[in-house]
Amino acid sequence: MDAIGTARVPDHPTVQAALSLARRAPSVHNTQPWRMSFDGHRLQLYGDTYRRLSSADPQGRQLIISCGALLDHIRTAFAAAGWATEVTRLPDTASDHLAEIEFAPARDVSDRIRAHAAAIDRRYTDRLPMLPPRDWERVEPALRAVATAHEVTVDVLEASARLRLAAASAQSAALREYDPQYLNELHWWAGNDSPADGVPISALVSAAELAQVGVGRAFPTAPPSLRRGELTDASRLLVIGSAADSPGHWLRSGEALSSLLLECTAAGLTTCPLTHITEVPVSRRAIAALLPKHAVPQVVVRVGTAPTTAAAPPTPRRPVGDFLDLHRAG
Repeated sequence: MDAIGTARVPDHPTVQAALSLARRAPSVHNTQPWRMSFDGHRLQLYGDTYRRLSSADPQGRQLIISCGALLDHIRTAFAAAGWATEVTRLPDTASDHLAEIEFAPARDVSDRIRAHAAAIDRRYTDRLPMLPPRDWERVEPALRAVATAHEVTVDVLEASARLRLAAASAQSAALREYDPQYLNELHWWAGNDSPADGVPISALVSAAELAQVGVGRAFPTAPPSLRRGELTDASRLLVIGSAADSPGHWLRSGEALSSLLLECTAAGLTTCPLTHITEVPVSRRAIAALLPKHAVPQVVVRVGTAPTTAAAPPTPRRPVGDFLDLHRAG
């Protein structure tokens, strides 16, 4: 496709349209912990520390991973609209300033970008048991290529590691079982009916359904039910890891997470990111011990096939105007 129009930067309606799509990016507890500004030339991405989970995420690691996922969604949405992006990560010493994005007209839009952009609205977090991921021999190399492109690693755990990972998941939950601040935070963000953020009850699972999966966060439980009760979870377990544990590595991990989820969705697979297992040091060490080479575990992802095509209702998102400041350059 030829470059779209003659403009050298996207106009405000184009920016708003792209961000309306990109805001579907996943974030911890669907907190959407980001804010942005556009001066007519550059788009700035900031972490919104008011939305940080002070108990579950005191360092802001998951906040930055969430913003990294948004960053990749943003680049995908603009690329599908005909705009190439150049990103400067952590552009200054301000801890909340995570990226600066510059634009240029794209000469073409690849089929892969179109597929990823189309997958944004279809992607959802599937917390129920899954069938094995179909066509895995083709998908797995693509996911490894995604990780390499984002300067992180992705390891597919052996089936024998599932019980050890389930034990780490249970240990992580047990360490927080009597932490009132953590529990209050969890109940604030999950199981409610906010029209703009949080995890609605329709996206949660019952205690029986969680037990079927074995590796999942203990959110407030949904009403009793046993969907897919005939299944034993056969999803593959992936670990996104980084060479070190710093804001730059967290941001890259979030970008890789986004690209991995969209790659899976475009391939007709369902996914469930898991961050609770990496919230406490003892669980992170347990995951690291399962990896073939040294890496710092950042996110675990379940990948499988849903037995039906019916997806959960979309989780809510904030209006673009809530997190975007539009102004003209001086």
